[in-house]
Amino acid sequence: MKGTKASRGSVITSNQEGKMIQALTVRENVTTWVDVCHLSDIVPNTGVCALVEGEQVAIFRIEPGTDIYAIGNYDPFSKAYVLSRGIVGDRNGIPKVASPIYKQNFSLLTGQCLDDETLKVPTYKVRVVNDTVQVGIG
Repeated sequence: MKGTKASRGSVITSNQEGKMIQALTVRENVTTWVDVCHLSDIVPNTGVCALVEGEQVAIFRIEPGTDIYAIGNYDPFSKAYVLSRGIVGDRNGIPKVASPIYKQNFSLLTGQCLDDETLKVPTYKVRVVNDTVQVGIG
């Protein structure tokens, strides 16, 4: 439409006469990647904590291979930021971390507590680019 400006992520529809009839804002799926550390900084089968956009994120490196997972570091049972210090392993093939305080297990895939289905911690996108671990936000 001539003379009508749309902001990024907006969709403007018009009728046959060219008159605007609806303006919608479409949220784009945008991920900003934040460099956290080098992959080699994370000892295999352990976790580290990083402050990403004001949030404590627990990042785990699981071997064999170099599988990387990121979840919130806050343990809702102990009310402490300690999950990055937990013991990693798996339960029925699901990679998990056990809280170092009361030992509740959290899925590294979904953040779901495997011992109490009413609790879940956030998960984050994570990737490795040229040996740099990056956490996705947004």
